[in-house]
Amino acid sequence: QVQLVESGGGLVQAGGSLRLSCAASRRTFSTYAMGWFRQAPGKEREFVAAISWRGGSTHYADSVKGRFTISRDNAKNSVYLQMNSLKPEDTAVYYCAASTLGAAQAKAVLYDYWGQGTQVTVSS
Repeated sequence: QVQLVESGGGLVQAGGSLRLSCAASRRTFSTYAMGWFRQAPGKEREFVAAISWRGGSTHYADSVKGRFTISRDNAKNSVYLQMNSLKPEDTAVYYCAASTLGAAQAKAVLYDYWGQGTQVTVSS
């Protein structure tokens, strides 16, 4: 079992930045691909970004390309999401997820473990 704890969410004005962090409980964190998903009120959960187990491969949703950057520090069992140029439509609960498959994954069904989420609110 892997426990994931997100942090770093909050309220920011449009155009601002936030950095989300996700800390994993297991030393085997370095073997998991990691992803970030988000869910806005009344909408389905959607893929945001993913990174392979070594960090050599990343994948982004078109809506965040050029604005968001996913990274990981396996020594700290952590994955990060740097969010720049935030827009009101980025408002959502952001979830960290871990996949036992090593490659970066965009499909939520391929993730085995999920965090509780952190709220990001972007005001206009």
